[in-house]
Amino acid sequence: MSLPLEGVRVIDFTRVLAGPHCTKHLLDLGAEVIKIEPPTGDITRTSYPRQGEISGYYAQQNAGKRVLSIDLNFPEAREVVAQLCDTADVIVENFRPGALAAFGLDYKSVAARNPGVVYVSISGYGQRGSWRTRMAYAPTVQAETGFTENTLRQFGVEGDARRSDALSHADVYAGLHATIAVLAALAHRRVTGQGQYVDVAMAAVLTSINERVHYDLSDIDLGAEPPILGATDCVFFTGPEGEQFVSPISLVGTETFPLYLHAMRRPDLVDDPRFGSAESRRTNFDALHTIVQNWIDTFDSMEALDAQFDESKIATGQLRDIAEFNETEWAKDWVLTREVSDRHGGTVTIPAPPWHFSDHDGSLAEQIPAHQGEHNEVILKELGCTDGQIQALKDKGALITAAPE
Repeated sequence: MSLPLEGVRVIDFTRVLAGPHCTKHLLDLGAEVIKIEPPTGDITRTSYPRQGEISGYYAQQNAGKRVLSIDLNFPEAREVVAQLCDTADVIVENFRPGALAAFGLDYKSVAARNPGVVYVSISGYGQRGSWRTRMAYAPTVQAETGFTENTLRQFGVEGDARRSDALSHADVYAGLHATIAVLAALAHRRVTGQGQYVDVAMAAVLTSINERVHYDLSDIDLGAEPPILGATDCVFFTGPEGEQFVSPISLVGTETFPLYLHAMRRPDLVDDPRFGSAESRRTNFDALHTIVQNWIDTFDSMEALDAQFDESKIATGQLRDIAEFNETEWAKDWVLTREVSDRHGGTVTIPAPPWHFSDHDGSLAEQIPAHQGEHNEVILKELGCTDGQIQALKDKGALITAAPE
């Protein structure tokens, strides 16, 4: 049994989130990933909270990777890494544009030696245009592309109450789209034998995943009708035993309002002048919500309520934190998370891959690189370096081995 990318070697020049998230998915799909860390290491190694010797943030994105910690300011180190890139099927980096060119490790330099390589660069605004050198983090890109404004507008948040989203959507989506691009480029290489360069811009990714772009950029008069399954018309209710839950099915929409009437067995409400149109239902939303909530209160359990909602094609989702969700029967059946050793007698809980392959038993590499340079010697020996060459790199200070704090 094997995973789809078994035999694919990835050289990983990434750090923090967008790039490591991409290479994590490639690893979970079966690729071998060798992470190149600079002398200072991936800054997420120092992130909190920590479990034993390990940062949970670092563990979640890097479990299963091997690490080579090396200082590219030394010519000998650059040549060793260039030789390693000669063995790569895929290279992923998320430095500011042009950073690796200074070390002769940009696509043009690497492809001259390894023309079949698939080389991916992830950055805030891509490798072209006037914004190419701008610093970019998830909150800044989310602000630039309308993501943050959309959220603030939806919830009517203004002034000092404004906050950016707690999750780094721009980074994570960029990592996922880079993964998609890698898979497409590898498929193209199998057919043509040609490698290629892939430029991924976080700003373009956030625009591509925004399902409301056509609302905001087109001359569309929505009137009183909400968008189908629009997040702004999600309805919050309280379940029979105090559960807080949400339905994405609008109480206002012309096509969705009858679903609630069917569920409640209240066809008479269609003749109520307060609820005769989408506009009037929006005006009298509180009264309509109270009617539905009072009906919900007649049930003894959420299970019974869900059954009747389901019969009427109304989806519901209980408000939970991730710890509560991880304890659900579904999460256990799916194997939503997995435990990896913190190298100190304990474990760190991280997400399991979000897929199951029929030709694989689900076992995954679990070892977290506990410290910088943990795999220096084994990687270099696999590359053909002698003990003398490795010692010479150590003596020069080009190889870094930093024990965990």
